[in-house]
Amino acid sequence: MAESPVNYLLNKLAQFVENEVQVLTGAQEEALSVRGELERVRAFLRVADSLEESDNEVKVWVQQLRNTAYDMEDSLDEFSLLLRHDHGVGFISLISRMSCCIKNLKARYRLTSEIKRINSKVKGICNGHRRLRHKFSRAQQNPSSTGADNTWQDHRGNALLVDETDLVGIEQPKNELVGRLLEGALGREVISIVGMGGLGKTTLVKQVYEDPAVKKHFMAYAWITLSGSSKIEELLTDMLDQIMKVIRTPVPPGAYTMNSHWLKTIIKDLLQRRRYLIILDDAWCINEWDAVKHALPNNCQGSRVIITTRNADLASTTCKEFNGLVKNMEPLDPAQSWELFCRKTFQGNSCPSPLEEICEYILKKCEGLPLAIVAISGVLAGKDKRRIYEWELVRRSLRTEIDCNDKLKNLKRVLSLSFNDLPYYLKSCFLHLSLFPKGHRIKCQRLIRLWIAEGFVEKKEGKTLEEVAKDYFMEMLNRSLIEVAAKQSDGRVKTCRIHDLLQDIITSRSTDQGFAEIAKEENHEWPDKIRRLSIQNTLQTLPRNWSLSQLRSLYLFGVEKSLMNSVLACDVKLLNVLDMQAAPLTRFPAQVADWCCLRYLSFRSTEVSTIPRSIGKLQNLETLDLKQTNVTELPVEILKLQRLRHLLVYRYKNVSYSSFKFGFKALRGIGALQSLQKLCYLEADDESNSSVIRELGMLTQLDRLAILKLRKEDGRDLCLSISKLTRLRAISVASVDDDEVIDLQHVLSPPPFLERIYLRGRLGALPHWLPSLSSLMKLNLRCSRLKNDPLVPLENLPNLVHLELLQVYEGSSLCFKAESFKKLKTLALDQFDELMSVEVEKGAMPYLEMFIIQRCKLLEKLPSGIEYLKKLEVLKIFDMPDELVKKLVLGGHNDDYQKVAHVPQLYYGHWKDEGWDVQLIERSVQRDHCREIRSVHVPSTSTSSNQYPPCWK
Repeated sequence: MAESPVNYLLNKLAQFVENEVQVLTGAQEEALSVRGELERVRAFLRVADSLEESDNEVKVWVQQLRNTAYDMEDSLDEFSLLLRHDHGVGFISLISRMSCCIKNLKARYRLTSEIKRINSKVKGICNGHRRLRHKFSRAQQNPSSTGADNTWQDHRGNALLVDETDLVGIEQPKNELVGRLLEGALGREVISIVGMGGLGKTTLVKQVYEDPAVKKHFMAYAWITLSGSSKIEELLTDMLDQIMKVIRTPVPPGAYTMNSHWLKTIIKDLLQRRRYLIILDDAWCINEWDAVKHALPNNCQGSRVIITTRNADLASTTCKEFNGLVKNMEPLDPAQSWELFCRKTFQGNSCPSPLEEICEYILKKCEGLPLAIVAISGVLAGKDKRRIYEWELVRRSLRTEIDCNDKLKNLKRVLSLSFNDLPYYLKSCFLHLSLFPKGHRIKCQRLIRLWIAEGFVEKKEGKTLEEVAKDYFMEMLNRSLIEVAAKQSDGRVKTCRIHDLLQDIITSRSTDQGFAEIAKEENHEWPDKIRRLSIQNTLQTLPRNWSLSQLRSLYLFGVEKSLMNSVLACDVKLLNVLDMQAAPLTRFPAQVADWCCLRYLSFRSTEVSTIPRSIGKLQNLETLDLKQTNVTELPVEILKLQRLRHLLVYRYKNVSYSSFKFGFKALRGIGALQSLQKLCYLEADDESNSSVIRELGMLTQLDRLAILKLRKEDGRDLCLSISKLTRLRAISVASVDDDEVIDLQHVLSPPPFLERIYLRGRLGALPHWLPSLSSLMKLNLRCSRLKNDPLVPLENLPNLVHLELLQVYEGSSLCFKAESFKKLKTLALDQFDELMSVEVEKGAMPYLEMFIIQRCKLLEKLPSGIEYLKKLEVLKIFDMPDELVKKLVLGGHNDDYQKVAHVPQLYYGHWKDEGWDVQLIERSVQRDHCREIRSVHVPSTSTSSNQYPPCWK
């Protein structure tokens, strides 16, 4: 993969020529020459990358170009470091400056020579491009001509020929789809089956398509395989051919030479008066859908279109245009996976007991992916069941088997296709996931900040880099390359993960292409040069005399302290990313302050407690992540970091019901950090900090602001600052103590895109501007102690989905009125000390899914009208009066029990012995509301940001 590093280098060359080449005698012509040569070959790089896997000559050429781009980037950055050397002040600095000038002259001469050498090398590589031009041209003219694509088409053909007796777990989804085809609306409808490659989408739809009842129901039908390579005229001709055969009519004369417009017209006319079924298999992009949709009339005959795709965005778009259903293809459950595995591996017999543990491990890696189970079963089926070592060898070397075993080529190809289809800017982002350990849940925000620091994210007019990176993330999600592991209550993706086998494949690619090295075994083979390095778990030592001088990114996961110290002792002056989250680190390593290229620095969840003044040398730093460290104060030199975008300095500790947050002391002059987008958590309790609160209004790029220990007298200044922060999306404010009033009534113009608000402290009244926030999705109020009902001003917020109220109201009753809180999904009421009754009117909170009631000591009955909450899935009751809990546990015919008979899950519990005693009651409508009760004691933990019981999350 050369397109990404070459594009990155071209951007860097442009900056270098513009800003620094004037101080480098004789280099301007050479730098411009390199730039020109790379510009000329850039147009062919995407084609070259697509041929890299199948053509060794192209692979060598791409590798040479990629390595040369890396060498050039290193040279440019080394020179930039020389120019930015800080000599200090005074006589000693003068001597230092004179000495440095002499060294710089030598370094500049060396760099000029290096650029000349690289220019000569680039010209030689580009001449190689001319030798390969015929291959590039042929691939551009006919993308489907490669052997890989032909094999892929053969594989798709095999999927259409699978015998139904060889299938597992298909009966239920097949019956659901058949029912959808035969019944339902008379209008035209699209059903999009979406999921990652290998889930069996084509196989499922083929079984539906061949069902006799389906064939009998539709008067015309056709199966079209798209796969991103066919020409539109060929697809339409194929569709016309199939339709004419079904209706037993000859193809119109000249149809095979018609253009796409006339073909669509003929097909549309044929289908206008017929109930039809069209299958569009393996759609990759919206253009394919746009090319055929106008040939499919809405004839009110009950016609159906089924699309299989890996692209969730395409699936959603088609169903919006043609009313329909998006069906996410689910992997097999463990029992189905085991059944399929035994059927294929042991010809339907049970697994021999000595092999069970090995087989269970291998099957776990398949994660319910039918293609993976069948392919790996094919490898194991030929093994001698008595030679357990051979089976163990497959278990240990599964990644190597996928790379080298011919029986697993189709599996690798299917999983690789999604990667091959990616644009270059997403390929780097996707390969980057290989740096994380298997099964690791990766925080979305962490990824976004890392991709920016790695240089993967391109500037787009009107968007911040973070917004562009989020688009990248969502595109990969929509392409079924990554999956959501957890979501926030307001719908935002919190963490993601990648399928184990897909991670094996990108790890191999990442290593083969010199993108990254993943070290987790003692016998690891180390290459001469490493660009990105991830050290994981079991590795104990580094090789002797080993150089990391070209290292750009370093990630540590679960390493021992001795190994961490060895790595930090290496010369890594060009390092851009240092991610040491949860490393055994007790102090800020002094040498890190000399790594001036750093853009991302994370000591999250370490024991670091102080930050040295030398951090001011990290002029390129964009992210400083000190969350869950012991840092409470930052040196004033932090204000030199003009490129800093994310400053996270806070920790939290939970004790019983109480949650304590600790931030860092506010710094005068913080308004100088004009690039800041996220600032958490600023402690503002010092009397001298009024000016700091006013300075916050200068940080106009902020989208997340969190303040602790706010004094009442600083409320007006904070309001004035908030009015200036038009990009703000989330704000958190806590008073100096829970009895201190937060005065937020003076906001003149609230940020128009504010989505999340967290307020802790007494409120005289709800801020008057709160009900006007049309973008607000999440509101968390604590210790407000309002005299007036807080629900009245909030009930018409159009996008509120999460409302959490703790000690907010001192009244005795609450009423959720009809037609109020129309989008609310999560509601929590906690410590309403005077509350005796809650009423839910019919039509209130129609989409509520989770209702939490806690520590309301006088509330002895469930809310009246709770039975109207038809979407309610989870009800959680904690530390409530015994009378209420008994009714729910004992069941029977009491009113409270009957009110929530429709709720699938009910949790109740209380705090005991420094932990939660939690019980779960599960109901199943299919089993006539029978109950299953599970109990568990969960010890308190200080590592969670949520003070509620674990099951609340």
